[in-house]
Amino acid sequence: MSKNKLVLGLQWGDEGKGKIVDLLAAEADIIARFQGGANAGHTIIVDDKKYILHLIPSGIIHPDKECYIGNGVVLDPFAFIEELKFLESHNISYKGRLWLSPAAHLVLPFHKLIDSVEETTRGTSSIGTTKRGIGPAYVDKVARQGIRVADLFNPDRLKKRLELHKKIKGRYLEGSDDERADIDRTYKELLEIAPVLEPFVVDVSLKLYQDYQKGRKILFEGAQGGLLDVDLGTYPFATSSNTTTGGALTGLGINLKMIDEVLGVVKAYCSRVGAGPFPTELVNETGEKFRHHGDEYGASTGRPRRCGWLDLVALRYTCRINGVDSIAVTKIDVLDNFDSINVCTGYELDGKSLSEVPLDLADLAHVTPVYQTLPGWSEETTGLTKFDTLPAKAKDYLKFVADDLKVRIALVSTGAKRNETIFV
Repeated sequence: MSKNKLVLGLQWGDEGKGKIVDLLAAEADIIARFQGGANAGHTIIVDDKKYILHLIPSGIIHPDKECYIGNGVVLDPFAFIEELKFLESHNISYKGRLWLSPAAHLVLPFHKLIDSVEETTRGTSSIGTTKRGIGPAYVDKVARQGIRVADLFNPDRLKKRLELHKKIKGRYLEGSDDERADIDRTYKELLEIAPVLEPFVVDVSLKLYQDYQKGRKILFEGAQGGLLDVDLGTYPFATSSNTTTGGALTGLGINLKMIDEVLGVVKAYCSRVGAGPFPTELVNETGEKFRHHGDEYGASTGRPRRCGWLDLVALRYTCRINGVDSIAVTKIDVLDNFDSINVCTGYELDGKSLSEVPLDLADLAHVTPVYQTLPGWSEETTGLTKFDTLPAKAKDYLKFVADDLKVRIALVSTGAKRNETIFV
């Protein structure tokens, strides 16, 4: 790895970023996470051991790497501590190489309660949130009433800010017998865990700049996917943070020059968790086939994912807005048993042909996908490690995607394990 790389998902998340970051981390010195929270699950499989991380960067599995959690992340401090225990249970040492921004906002128990209440209230208009409190925490951040990591180490300030939440969130908290509504209890618990978190706290923005000045190789890690960006995704069916390139800059306090290459992660087909438009969704046996062979269940929630054919129109959009230089194609092996494969190359909307996503992304719910059918290869690709050993029609499929998106393919994942990868 000769450059500082930014790794992003280009679909609705679940593209396999955890594995890709794990692979690239072997050649990096630093891995830095810039947005999202414990709603994101990154899965890494090494020597038949499965590691699922939600907050801590995937690179922590490598023993000699430093990992940063930036100010753009909303941190559930209790989940963070549970993740530390998970690492300890697998004999993975993190001391002296895991760092946390003091400017990261906290996800607290009452955020989860509010998330659950609001999602239930929406009824049939629910967004499909994970109910992990991510949205309400980001709301507090933007409303300038959030509680940050730095507040943990100033008990008086922490208490005043929690008292404010008692007042402004009374309609959720007063009279509730849910223990998450007990802010006094939360205050006591935060004071107890503050000493545990304090050794991890550093000025992440400054540290990253110093690392950059020293020529250390940095891998910037995103969560979710470009189509879930709160500004540029399928709003309101989106996450509450900026999952795109701009989010890396603000979420870590880095400058544009510190990113040398943007690598987008693309699943060989599409999936989505929760509600929202999905033009190529297959609610049939083919969709079930994707789900079964691709093990399409959420790492954070266990929810079954909606599945469908690859959507090149949506990918053109996310490649453009992110300035993607190269892509990593994952789960190519899930397509092994198809005689033919459809790829969405355009949309139809109100009798008009579209080659780009509509200006109003809400229109995605009303487009009809236009497919080009490519021949399948009906051969097993699982575990292949050399591009030349791929079936000819699988190579043709990959070339078709790369040519359409005008990007190069950097690697192809042929299975969930670390070694089941082709570097192109």
